[in-house]
Amino acid sequence: MKIAIGSDHGGYNLKEAIKKHLEEKGIEYKDFGTNSTESVDYPEFGEKVAQAVKSGEFDRGIVCCGTGIGISISANKVPGIRCAVVSDTFSAEMSRLHNDANILALGERVVGKGLALKIVDVWLEAEFEGGRHERRVNKIKEIEAKYSK
Repeated sequence: MKIAIGSDHGGYNLKEAIKKHLEEKGIEYKDFGTNSTESVDYPEFGEKVAQAVKSGEFDRGIVCCGTGIGISISANKVPGIRCAVVSDTFSAEMSRLHNDANILALGERVVGKGLALKIVDVWLEAEFEGGRHERRVNKIKEIEAKYSK
């Protein structure tokens, strides 16, 4: 599995902890920035990670900002992306099982490092169930296609 990862300044420290965690687990990743806690604009990094996942070069993505909200909204503007803001392990698992989320968004100011790493593990291990959920994800894709013209 290959992971695209990125953050703004508000999520930088959490992104760095997640990178170390991925390395320890032997999971390949690429960091799309930012590279410090100096103030930057989150849409740039949400889009970079989303584009990398959409292209197929990466299987999934992880994005971080202060709350996870702004960077997830940005990532979700890229067609084909289903980015879920998560702050607990149950939601992380369901975002994969039922929604086939391909990007996980976390808020450094919302979720502590320990919980965030558990969320990452649960999210990476969960696989889309398909079945009735596939019908619903396809409806999401239809809505996206309707407004992407």
